[in-house]
Amino acid sequence: MKTPELVWHDLTPRLLEVRRTTRISPRMLRVTLGGEDLDGFSHAAPDDHVKVFFPEPGAELPVMPTLGEEGLEPPPPGSPLPTFRDYTVRHLRPGLRELDIDFVLHEHGPGGSWAARAEPGDKVGILGPRGSTLVPYTFDWYLLGADETALPALAAWLERLPAGVRTMAYVEVADAAEEQQLAAEVRWLHRDRGETLASVLSTVELPPGDGYVWVAGEATGLKPIRRHIRARGHNRDWAEIDGYWKRGVVNLDHHDDDE
Repeated sequence: MKTPELVWHDLTPRLLEVRRTTRISPRMLRVTLGGEDLDGFSHAAPDDHVKVFFPEPGAELPVMPTLGEEGLEPPPPGSPLPTFRDYTVRHLRPGLRELDIDFVLHEHGPGGSWAARAEPGDKVGILGPRGSTLVPYTFDWYLLGADETALPALAAWLERLPAGVRTMAYVEVADAAEEQQLAAEVRWLHRDRGETLASVLSTVELPPGDGYVWVAGEATGLKPIRRHIRARGHNRDWAEIDGYWKRGVVNLDHHDDDE
C-alpha cells in the first residue's frame, strides 16, 4: 500500500527554554529548545510542525493557550492574546530533551525578530504537532520542493528517504549564500537570478512509475505547480502541495492547499 496515513497526537502545551542558537546561513538561525516538558513529545513525519508561542516585548513568559475538551479555548475577555506562529520541527533528541527549530531571520514578524535576539534561558511555549502524515518510503521516486520556510522539512525528508531512491529536490532561496549542506543533492534556485519554484516545477517532467510529490512554500507561487501536477494525471493522494505562508497575510495557519 502506498496510501499516506494520518496519525493524531495528544495536544500538550509545553514551556521550553533556549539552550543555544546556531547560525545556519546569513538569514537562518537554528534555535535549540529544551526542558523537562519535552518528555512525551511526539514527532513522526518530516513536515511535523508546532505552534511556537512568543513572549510579548519586555515579558519573560509567553501567553500560553488553554485546552478544553474541544481543543483550544478562547482566552477570557480582556486577557492578553497569545502570540504564535507555526514552525517545522527540525530535530528532536529525546534523550537530551532537546528540540531544534530553524527560523528565517526578519524584522517584520514575531518569530524571526524573537529568534534574532534569543539567548540561553529565554522561554517560549510550543503546542503540537497535532498530527503526522506518514508517507510510505516505497515509492519509485520523490519530487520535493521548498522555499526557506519549508527548507527544514525538506532537509528532514532527505534524511529519512531510503538510500538510492530516485529523488528530485529543489530549494528556492534568496541567493547562493543561503545554500546549506543537506543529506542529498538538491538543485538550488536563487531569487536574485530570477529562479523560483513556480518557474521550475510548473514545467518539470514526472518520471515513470509511482511517485510522491511534496512541495511547500509561498501559497500563491504554488498554484501553477499544483495545476501542472494535476494536469499530468498524477494521483492526488500521492501529492501534498502546501502554502506555508502568503504574501500580504500576517499568519497563514498550516496548511493552505486551496486552488
